[in-house]
Amino acid sequence: MKLLEGKTAIITGATRGIGKAIALRFAQEGCNIAFTDLFEDENMKATEAEIAKFGVKVKGYASNAAKFDDTQNVVANIANDFGRVDILVNNAGITKDGALKRMTEDQWDAVIAVNLKSVFNFTKAVQPIMWKQGIGSIINMSSVVGVSGNANQINYSSSKAGIIGFTKSAAKEFGARNIRCNAVAPGFIITEMTGQLPEEVRKAWESGIPLKRGGEPDEVAKVCLFLGSDLSSYVSGQVINVCGAMNT
Repeated sequence: MKLLEGKTAIITGATRGIGKAIALRFAQEGCNIAFTDLFEDENMKATEAEIAKFGVKVKGYASNAAKFDDTQNVVANIANDFGRVDILVNNAGITKDGALKRMTEDQWDAVIAVNLKSVFNFTKAVQPIMWKQGIGSIINMSSVVGVSGNANQINYSSSKAGIIGFTKSAAKEFGARNIRCNAVAPGFIITEMTGQLPEEVRKAWESGIPLKRGGEPDEVAKVCLFLGSDLSSYVSGQVINVCGAMNT
């Protein structure tokens, strides 16, 4: 039997990178997939088709994860379409890097809203569903820079550190209803986002990683698969670094 057979997952920001890898890995293990992105476009349709090849139910939804009312509406639609929500993966995120002395208020607000407020929005919308079911797994995408900080990423690091505090608090608050909440903290993962970095910057990152390479999105997805499945039935309130020992 597949690890997520018959389960339904909501995955935010799942048309590319880590989010898409999670959606594909979950679908491969029998999970029905509701995923969100900012726009309903050809990329969303292509992602739907790719996931559907695994024979699961799948639907993409246009949603701004940073907006509370938008999130309430999209989760209500997902619950109506799929009947239940077993797993929530809060993956939506952006970067607007820069030194604090040059960072604008808009750069700060945008990153906090998309990265951190979205976790509040989706978790709050999903909680009543999981509460009624008496079971659920929430997986929040943090980062190693949320654990240890990083120069020129004060807004991003703050948002990802906030996710860790949210995760640990939610795990304590929801545990009595058998709802688990964990965070994943990826290190240097090879995605479109990191692909925009200059070659010398990428090499500098990789040279500081004990495994001497960047991670693949599917390597993060496999950790999320563990957290979403019953293999992790007694794991809650934890932060799992996926970083090749970069942050130990």
